[in-house]
Amino acid sequence: MADEDYEMDGGYEDEPPEPELDEGAEVEEDNTLADDIPDAEEGDGDEKQEQEAVERPRKTSKYMTKYERARILGTRALQISMNAPVMVELEGETDPLEIAMKELRERKIPFTIRRYLPDGSGNCSYEDWGVDELIVEDSWKRQVGGD
Repeated sequence: MADEDYEMDGGYEDEPPEPELDEGAEVEEDNTLADDIPDAEEGDGDEKQEQEAVERPRKTSKYMTKYERARILGTRALQISMNAPVMVELEGETDPLEIAMKELRERKIPFTIRRYLPDGSGNCSYEDWGVDELIVEDSWKRQVGGD
């Protein structure tokens, strides 16, 4: 066995060869594009249903619970600590939790809270609330005696 029998690059080419297309394959691609168009129209119907769901009167409270507040602040602080873009102007804050609290006060956190409803039918019905839609009370201010 001589060294001339083997290629030094391991037999790999820079680019893989493109598969040759048969005439039938081109026709199938055209058919798949035609099939995708009705799916896009169906997606528009889903968006209309979502808009109708938002327009319905809400069943749950417009106040953010202390549990939702804790989860939002913790999740956002974790994101900030992992170098996510900050949505507010910083004035010397370096603590991710403080930054998250400032974002919540200014209603700049881009989260949606999903509240599941106990409808009893076995279906999972829910309401989605944006953080900017909910009223947030700082319970710690009342306990400390702040403003």
